Amino acid sequence: MDDIHRVPDLFSDLRGIIDCGRRKGIRAGRFLVLGSASVDLLRQSGETLAGRIAYVEMGPLDILEVDPGTDALVRLWVRGGYPDSFLARSGTVSLKFRQHFIRTYLERDVASFGPRLPPASLERLWTMLAHSQGAVLNTCGLSRALGTSPQTVTRYIDVLSGLLLVRRLPPFRANVGKRLVKSPRVYVRDSGLVHALLSIGDFGALSGHPVVGRSWEGFVIENLLAAAPERTLASHYRTAAGAEADLVLDFPDGSRWVVEANRSLAPTLTKGFLNARRDLRPERSFLAYPGHERYRKSSEVEVIGLRELATEVAGVEAQLD
Repeated sequence: MDDIHRVPDLFSDLRGIIDCGRRKGIRAGRFLVLGSASVDLLRQSGETLAGRIAYVEMGPLDILEVDPGTDALVRLWVRGGYPDSFLARSGTVSLKFRQHFIRTYLERDVASFGPRLPPASLERLWTMLAHSQGAVLNTCGLSRALGTSPQTVTRYIDVLSGLLLVRRLPPFRANVGKRLVKSPRVYVRDSGLVHALLSIGDFGALSGHPVVGRSWEGFVIENLLAAAPERTLASHYRTAAGAEADLVLDFPDGSRWVVEANRSLAPTLTKGFLNARRDLRPERSFLAYPGHERYRKSSEVEVIGLRELATEVAGVEAQLD
């Protein structure tokens, strides 16, 4: 059953069918229920199925699901992971698919959740978030630009987050004796949608665009979180003094990794990342870049390609099993 959020009354019917089947010894795996929203939004309609349903978040294609090689990586980064976009016969067709996808979401799917939101205002906010990809959330600044209230901006971002289109990466919260930035960073989750919102059609246009570094950062974060085991805590680290790490991964086994995304083929270590590493004392530290060679930048930091790093992150789950 696709787009289950459009017919929430089905949840109560499903409960009766499932309970009837259980009495006959028929248990798991009878129904596949699909919906274009987060677990939290679907759960609001699916409360009647408590104890009878398991939730699985399925994102777009990630780096471990496409063929290895530089061409596939660049294509996935530029076009994003929605299959029709990634597999389109040309970059032009891919871009048109994403632009239509954005319009359809704004005019149809967003209206399925919560109060009616003006599509034009929501598109402006979505585009502003793409321009400031990876920036610390500033609802006051966004509200001034949109001519609305910070509360309305928060509500809009809640909807986009609930629809799995935007990620709010929370700040690191443990006590490290430093003045920490306490606001989340906000990313448009699919890199292809970032580029469509900014009318970036190919890798050449992306390479010369101011968003390129932050686009790579968001692309790295989404692929690593797609590979991470369940119950992994993800955050960003930033202090008032300038120490900074793009991604902190606290795994269920208690280990901690820190990752800095760098799109250069000859990445360098920044003072901010080295200071963040000293504060956080992770077991492993990485610079994730678009290349394939793996080498040590220092005794504590490895330079590594995104596919290989995603494979390492996925391997943590295997160790837990």
